[in-house]
Amino acid sequence: MTKELIIVFVKNIKLGKVKTRLAKSIGNQGAFEVYSELVKITETAIKNLLIDKRIYFSDAIIDTKWENHYKAVQKGENLGERMKNAFIKGFEDGYEKIVLIGSDLPDINSNHIENGLQALNSNNVVFGPAIDGGYYLVGMTKIYDFIFDNKPWSQSNLLEITLEELKENSISFSLLEPLNDIDTFEDLETSAFYKSNIELQQRIQQLNDKAY
Repeated sequence: MTKELIIVFVKNIKLGKVKTRLAKSIGNQGAFEVYSELVKITETAIKNLLIDKRIYFSDAIIDTKWENHYKAVQKGENLGERMKNAFIKGFEDGYEKIVLIGSDLPDINSNHIENGLQALNSNNVVFGPAIDGGYYLVGMTKIYDFIFDNKPWSQSNLLEITLEELKENSISFSLLEPLNDIDTFEDLETSAFYKSNIELQQRIQQLNDKAY
């Protein structure tokens, strides 16, 4: 059996430290509430997958979260370095197909992750494109440093530039279904995740009412 690994990057859920762009519209407490819900969706997405998982926290390991999982702290000066180091460790430990996801996707489910791993049967690299021009999932069969080096993180041309480099290096890649992440209030308002979560809407409304 090919050794497969799922890596999840998760931010420590601290007031004022998560979803900062969203917080400008709904406040730090509102952004905290939204991110907490998104992390629960991520937990559900990986829960029933019979594949090794590693959870990488942004600042510190929280023992009470993601119980019975391998847990570590992200290492590196920027997002690219942190992701690259997590992949390198996975390949050094003998994994042959690795996918990494974030934890702020309202629509992610186990199928996206399984499809990512499956794409690596016939491609070296796979991406799950985000609507904003980045990506919500990256997977590979060996480390390609340039994917993570000198990239315009959080910019709308991130994936486009990365795919151009893959083409220049004749490295095969596959793209999954595009998904939207939640960065702004507009993203939140238009998402099915928010529209269907009445309790979350009420909590955000109450927080806004208190603020005015």
